[in-house]
Amino acid sequence: MAELSGEQIAFYREQGYLTVPGALDPATVDRLSAIVDEWTAAASGVSESDGFFDLEDSHRASDPRVRRFKRPVRNHPEFDALARSDAVLDLISPLIGDALRISPTDNKINIKAPEYGAAVEWHQDWAFYPYTNDDLLAIGVALDDCAEENGPLLVIPGSHKGPVHDHHTNGVFCGAIDPVASGIDFRQAVPLTGRRGTMTIHHARTIHGSALNTSAQPRRLLLIMYAAADAWPLLGVSDLADFNSDMARGEATLSPRMTEVPVRIPLPPPALNGSIYERQSILENKYFEVYDETQNARSN
Repeated sequence: MAELSGEQIAFYREQGYLTVPGALDPATVDRLSAIVDEWTAAASGVSESDGFFDLEDSHRASDPRVRRFKRPVRNHPEFDALARSDAVLDLISPLIGDALRISPTDNKINIKAPEYGAAVEWHQDWAFYPYTNDDLLAIGVALDDCAEENGPLLVIPGSHKGPVHDHHTNGVFCGAIDPVASGIDFRQAVPLTGRRGTMTIHHARTIHGSALNTSAQPRRLLLIMYAAADAWPLLGVSDLADFNSDMARGEATLSPRMTEVPVRIPLPPPALNGSIYERQSILENKYFEVYDETQNARSN
């Protein structure tokens, strides 16, 4: 049974992120990768993004290009089993407590296919879903080897202790930080690289993003958000039974724990509100290259 050392826990508390090599065994990674391959093949029959498929702008039926699978935990029992497994929960319980839940909407598989995988602008998960306390984190499971060339997750160390930055543009929530107006020194960013089966962990307030995949190797990353059971979403719970069905360990509670945490409400939503890629498309000052712009540069 894998456990975090006291040194690793202290590092997470101070820096807001952690990398755990070999957290998942090769057989498990192989099986999850095979499911993703099946879903990718099925995308050839899909013409536009929907509640499960999030497609690249260059997607064609003859050349399926998926940038995200939404809610794999809800859409496949093996991803659900992983999310509730001791292999995962034993690593994160020391960080947010023994009673915790899976965030139902905030699990996905981000795909950066070779040479065109979409970038994700700098943001804090916390900006999308403020809670009564910030004992929230996301795990990332590398389904492929991840190096600096194929668009790894980039994090700003210690940023989880700072402010919640504005994620609006022209008064509308866009889910991204303006790199010019924010004054953040993004040169501090650390790439979270590792072999397939590596698990990353980052605090919900940690500033992070990822660049285009410029290599010939794919980068598929499973992301699952967890919250302490006594952390309640400020935007409300519409179905209590459904909310409690996401408990992964411990007992649910009707007594939220309130702490002094900085909060911004992610409203009003943009017209394009299907995924982070659509929301961030309205950000005027982008930090990372956009695929179409890169392609145009290569062809000139």
